[in-house]
Amino acid sequence: MHTTIDTTIDATTRLGDLVTAHPELARELERRGLDYCCGGGQTLAEACEAIGLDAAETAGELAGAASAAPLADWASMTAAELVDHIESTHHRYLWDEMPRLSALVDKILTVHGDRHPELREIAECYAEIRADLEPHLTKEERVLFPMIRELADATTPPSFHCGTLQNPISVMLAEHDTVGDLLARLRELTGGYEPPADGCASYRACFEGLAALEADTHLHVHKENNLLFPQVLEMESRLGATR
Repeated sequence: MHTTIDTTIDATTRLGDLVTAHPELARELERRGLDYCCGGGQTLAEACEAIGLDAAETAGELAGAASAAPLADWASMTAAELVDHIESTHHRYLWDEMPRLSALVDKILTVHGDRHPELREIAECYAEIRADLEPHLTKEERVLFPMIRELADATTPPSFHCGTLQNPISVMLAEHDTVGDLLARLRELTGGYEPPADGCASYRACFEGLAALEADTHLHVHKENNLLFPQVLEMESRLGATR
């Protein structure tokens, strides 16, 4: 059953909790440069202070943009349900979308590269993002997520080759930080994904696609960093798993 929530925003609320309660605020946080995925453990006040925003004013603006809609289904999923959801939603999206965007980036570089030399850096940055994400997705699908499913069904600590799942989770967290930095770089290079005045339809479609990929990846990382991984570590703790 869905739970309806109020729209009160407190500056002491953690950014990750804010987006779990109000997914529609993800875009509002991104617009203000507030990192809710890799930086989801920060309170709104801490994050605002770090970039010079007034926390009380920002909380008021966010409250005005928040809806009293029911919590999203994923906000209350178990760890096993979350890995299925993440694979079928965010992984599937990336596997389908990344090759399409590669083709678009290559196309606009070929057509517009002479007039817009910044496209070469954009292409290189996007290629690096894809080169980081593809093996990351594969490791999650073939290694970490199957172990999480096994842990979810366990009544005693499973014997994993990596020891506790804290170890692969630490690797995933570091890789999330890396791709977060690359996405921030891509946003900078594209001027906030704003195509130039002489940009063709393919140029606009490319930048729109890159912006959508950034937004989806931020939400994807949020679900793992701030919901899935803490659940997994709590499950291990309850079972008495040790390193």
